Amino acid sequence: MTAAARAGAPGAWIDGLIGVSIFSASLVATRLALTGMDALFLSTARAALAGLAGAAALLVFRQRRPRGSDFRALAIVAAGVVVGFPLLTALALRTVSAAHGTVFVGLLPLATAVFGALRSGERPSLAFWLLSLCGALVTVAFAARGLDGQPGPGDALMLAAILACGLGYAEGGVLARRLGGWQVIAWATVLSLPVSLPLALALAPSDPAAIPMPAWAGLAYVALFSMLIGFVFWYRALARGGIAAIGQLQLLQPFLGLGVAALVLGEHIEPAMIGAAVAVAACVALARRFA
Repeated sequence: MTAAARAGAPGAWIDGLIGVSIFSASLVATRLALTGMDALFLSTARAALAGLAGAAALLVFRQRRPRGSDFRALAIVAAGVVVGFPLLTALALRTVSAAHGTVFVGLLPLATAVFGALRSGERPSLAFWLLSLCGALVTVAFAARGLDGQPGPGDALMLAAILACGLGYAEGGVLARRLGGWQVIAWATVLSLPVSLPLALALAPSDPAAIPMPAWAGLAYVALFSMLIGFVFWYRALARGGIAAIGQLQLLQPFLGLGVAALVLGEHIEPAMIGAAVAVAACVALARRFA
């Protein structure tokens, strides 16, 4: 890591934690949205609304168009985090539970680190990889408690979603070093509009007035915060602090999400969750040291 990167690392970790905190409320917001709308409409509408908001921001702040060579990377970001991950998880959750899907989310930091090493040339130490694997195993083991059943299509879709998201995170982190964090996600959502907007219009409910306000509020959150604002902090953090290192903060996301669920939905927090969260936090702190 260069001297400039080391100097920006503390701020990068703060940005990363803000981004992960925003993402951690996505599951609760999605649950609220699904009380009144179809999962496929939710997935496409969130991308379309984020794209329209991103286009407005780019126009207001008069941002230059990316270079021709940047559009390939933006297409990867759009395919991974704007279209791929939301759509694949929505399809997966037709056949698997949200708790089952959380098992795969525990693998996302490791996937991000691997793609970060491939796409950005980062070379974390062996100790980092061992700590990253340890944190992933703790998270997966916690999320997998009490689950049973044979692997099925939903598992394959969730695994594909994690790989798509990890690649989108890594590619966006590299591109953010040139374009800036919010510019990357804004351009990526705009690039997805030719797909997301027509699909959202085609899948729109026939009677929008019948959808309860909490469902609309959930859609607004995942569109503006999960799909756009959270990435402003996240991509800036990846660009400044390193993709592999900052990516480990995602290990905290399931536990933060359970905390949000307890506050908003009144769900019970088990003592095991607190113990697992402490263990994961220790892995994240040590991974930062050895990254």
